[in-house]
Amino acid sequence: MLETLRQIVQEVNSARGLNEALEIIVDRVRVAMDTQVCSVYMRDSASGRYVFRATRGLNQDMVGEVSLAAGDGLVGLVAEREEPVNLDNASEHPRFQFFEGIGEEKYHSFLGVPIIHQREVLGVLVVQQGERRRFDESEVAFLVTMSAQLAGVIAHAKVTGAVEAESESGTGQAKVSGIPGAPGVAIGKVVIVTPGADLYTVPERPAQDRRKEVRAFREALGRVQEDIKQVSANLGSELSPEDHALFDVYLSILDDSTIGAEVVRLIKDGQWAQGALAQVMIEHIRHFERMEHSYLKERAVDVKDLGTRVLAYLQAENQEDVVYPDQTILVGEELTASSLGEIPREKLAGLISVRGSGNSHVAILARAMGVPTVMGAVDLPYTRLRDRELVIDGYNGAVYINPDPTIRKRFQEIVDADRLLSQDLEVLRDQPCITLDGQRMPLWVNTGLMADISRSLAQGAEGVGLFRTEVPFLLRDRFPSEEEQRQIYRSQLEAFAPRPVTMRTLDIGGDKALPYFPIEEDNPFLGWRGIRVTLDHPEIFLAQIRAMLKANQGLGNLRIMLPMICNVDELDEAMALIHRCHREIVQEGTDLELPPIGVMVEVPAAVYQASALARRVDFMSVGSNDLTQYLLAVDRNNARVAELYHSLHPAVLSALRTVAQKSTEQGVPIGICGELAGDPGAAVLLLAMGYDVLSMNSTSLLRVKKALCNVRVDEARQLLDEVMEMERSSEVYSKLSEFLKAHGMGNFVHAPVA
Repeated sequence: MLETLRQIVQEVNSARGLNEALEIIVDRVRVAMDTQVCSVYMRDSASGRYVFRATRGLNQDMVGEVSLAAGDGLVGLVAEREEPVNLDNASEHPRFQFFEGIGEEKYHSFLGVPIIHQREVLGVLVVQQGERRRFDESEVAFLVTMSAQLAGVIAHAKVTGAVEAESESGTGQAKVSGIPGAPGVAIGKVVIVTPGADLYTVPERPAQDRRKEVRAFREALGRVQEDIKQVSANLGSELSPEDHALFDVYLSILDDSTIGAEVVRLIKDGQWAQGALAQVMIEHIRHFERMEHSYLKERAVDVKDLGTRVLAYLQAENQEDVVYPDQTILVGEELTASSLGEIPREKLAGLISVRGSGNSHVAILARAMGVPTVMGAVDLPYTRLRDRELVIDGYNGAVYINPDPTIRKRFQEIVDADRLLSQDLEVLRDQPCITLDGQRMPLWVNTGLMADISRSLAQGAEGVGLFRTEVPFLLRDRFPSEEEQRQIYRSQLEAFAPRPVTMRTLDIGGDKALPYFPIEEDNPFLGWRGIRVTLDHPEIFLAQIRAMLKANQGLGNLRIMLPMICNVDELDEAMALIHRCHREIVQEGTDLELPPIGVMVEVPAAVYQASALARRVDFMSVGSNDLTQYLLAVDRNNARVAELYHSLHPAVLSALRTVAQKSTEQGVPIGICGELAGDPGAAVLLLAMGYDVLSMNSTSLLRVKKALCNVRVDEARQLLDEVMEMERSSEVYSKLSEFLKAHGMGNFVHAPVA
């Protein structure tokens, strides 16, 4: 069963659209289950009806002609119940609905299972048999497993189908969910960023000059054949005749009468050379991967290598200057900070990365630059989106392909409102954040790049609540030396002096792996990360602390913060190392004071030991992103469970209030430096809880200042009391939205657009 499942999923993965995917499914599933009929009904997102989209065994002329309203018929029953329906005589069931001409009369046995992706019923997969019998448990289990395996593939194919429909008829629209990377809305045209020589990321594009494309392909093919002959000659004395025969196989694969001829045929049909090569090679790779014989299966690697070599030559010969239109939306498999740096800033409207998290380099940079970004848009058929208009909703992590005029207009209104709001907020830049009844709330920023400095100061930042020292480590191919670190830290401290700068010690692991210090674990977020790494490698920790202390000489605005503290032993050990560094530097003849030292509260254990931790440090700061993740057991970078990640979850709010209370009892200042601090509504709750400092991305600073300057502390406390009685995140969100609207800040509320 597993091998059959794998083969079917592979074939469906290679489909070039929804229709082809569904045809493969009904054909292969009918054979695999040895049934007379297999059909797929797909839910139409506009009408909500279940449309007869593909079949083997029923009347194919009725495909696309028959549909059922939600809840109608046996198909509607499967979708409604979201579980299998297994009947030995379907026509006797009270929900059976007869459609003349479809050809179901002679089939009695019915088994339907829902196709569900991210809690949404996409459609129903049905098999039918003439004899009256119930399908046995193994058959039901197989079809359920098949449906679950194919759901993600179908969702991707469905979006691809919408893109194809739009290109052919000007209609068709789709929404793809991802992870919010940077807030804001952008409307613009796609420019695709593709990594070098990757067959799976070659975008589709028509050939401008077919003869030129054929000539370029044959030249690239010839160069790879010459390379193989050269390698074979170089290894002449080291390989046996049998091993040398492998090179002859490579040459035969690339022969102009086999794969080469297939590529040329596609080019002559209108594909550009790179796209034609990728399509043919991927088909052959998948063909080899489906083979049962292990030797033949392994040849897929050879085919991929040969295709990649030809593609590399094609790309070298076909370099074009990328034209960036106004309002460019940069889209790629996994965007990098370097790809972002190649586009003029005034042209860049938004970013979409198919892979990656909200903590990736590009997401951090995008937030610093104020560029709306969506990460982890795994269902996006990005290679087919060249020059298409897209809408990015960075607030909610959604991408809209070919949105209808109503949705596009709604997002344009948000863009216009955000622009006006930014202009209105400028008057607050140099004003302190003081509530209506006179309570002062310092607003700091989170930084990590040099680009953050000018933007943060321009927004009126009063200090740095989190300087991510790992960013300079991530941008290098080796550990930076102590002197290199000192220079980086000195630049930050000087730029913000005399404002305080809180430097977090190296926080790697989880989703932040150094390329030259890889950490490979099955469960990285519960593994070797944060303070655990640096305590295990004191040479790294000591060099960093020495660099920080030396950088602070003559300035005195440094604060050191320790990440991922889980117990007092870790804190005591880290504090001992910091004191040791300080003593050694003083003994070397440098006169400097020991800066304030604090801890990050990011794990549940730190919440429950908040009093013990507070007694040992000068300040505490909550990392709400990780704390939320660990409290809710939700990976915030996983698009599949992103909707379960709620910073306003009652459990999270309860933990935040507990930490604030415990630190206040010990007389230790408490701040927060997670994304929650940059939410205007949440900032009101944090004010009421007793937080002393809020640190956020610079783009959020003026919005939070506006919110806090328009409330009184007693109002905030009353709101907090009401919210703490609530049992659902949705109730909390609704309450905060009502509060903001009642105080004239409805434009801070960004609910998903329907």
